[in-house]
Amino acid sequence: MNIAVNTRLLIQNRLEGIGWFTYESLKRITTQHPEHQFFFIFDRDYDPEFLFADNITPIIQYPHARHPVLYYAWFELFIPKLLERIKPDLFLSPDGFLSLKTPVKSMAVFHDLNFEHYPQDIPLWTRRFYRQYFPKYAAKAARIATVSEYSKADIVKQYKVPADKIDVVFDGANDAYHPLTKQEKLKVRAAYSNGLPYFIFIGSLHPRKNLVNLFRAFDLFKKSNPSDVKLLIVGARKWWTRDIDLAFNRMIYSDDVIFTGRLDIDELANVLGSAIALTYVSYFEGFGIPIVEAFRCDVPVITSNVTSMPEVAGDAAILVNPFDPESIAEALYKAYQYESIREELITRGRRRRDMFSWQQTADRLWESIEKAVKS
Repeated sequence: MNIAVNTRLLIQNRLEGIGWFTYESLKRITTQHPEHQFFFIFDRDYDPEFLFADNITPIIQYPHARHPVLYYAWFELFIPKLLERIKPDLFLSPDGFLSLKTPVKSMAVFHDLNFEHYPQDIPLWTRRFYRQYFPKYAAKAARIATVSEYSKADIVKQYKVPADKIDVVFDGANDAYHPLTKQEKLKVRAAYSNGLPYFIFIGSLHPRKNLVNLFRAFDLFKKSNPSDVKLLIVGARKWWTRDIDLAFNRMIYSDDVIFTGRLDIDELANVLGSAIALTYVSYFEGFGIPIVEAFRCDVPVITSNVTSMPEVAGDAAILVNPFDPESIAEALYKAYQYESIREELITRGRRRRDMFSWQQTADRLWESIEKAVKS
């Protein structure tokens, strides 16, 4: 088979959720299926690191598609011409965007439909584009893959897609995530929090990650439990909003919040592995990769009781109401105060972490690709 792949989110040192999905699944698929040819379509200069095997042909198709006008130009004007030249058996899009103007059979990976539920969290023109085109992409796709049973049900409900057209492939976690020794943890804490214990948040600083209520909850926790505990915030401020800024500036204990910015994966694994607990209290997620990463690091998890997060966490996390800062604060207290609770969560996380791996993701995605080609 000849498979063309939208790889515009493979950007060196800037991989996030969908980028990691693309990287980890395609790295395995291309190397495990040398009999097939893959055309990786980038929208900028690419790093040779992303050419995982000899059966990959890289193609750069400008312009950079990072704005609704450029989304349209890239997918509806340039990609159809490019696919006409390549003549692939399938166009695979790990970020969900398709071309409506190509006759080439297409497959999309929809990670979540957060823009349908919380459109106010996304810039006006971007959300208009998403809400106009993603229903059309769902109809156009020969097959859809998604990362949780929650997201599958959501796609069926929102876009009236037959359930048997959607495959759940789940996300995984990188092998860099592993438990640290006590000495390693002390070294990391010395570097990042002046040697003090900390809770950790990991992710893009986007409204749906619920930093507003996390900040409020941390204040409540510190007020009722005087301590030297810090809150480490790991991620880029690309989506930092006025509401997040206001919540932070109104904090009593804002001096105990540490912003690290984006970290490379090895350093990220270290700071996660040295935390008291992961605080991942988004109000909407299609999966929630940091939950599995924390399981692999033997770090307790505090996460939300909505959307996909209970599905991923199972019984291995303290589930909270993300809209209630007191619920989050109570979980922070439990995770900080009770070693027995931390140990029980770690034990349950060890049992659960093997349910999710990038190898399983790649295998399931390949099965979905074969179904799409044969459909």
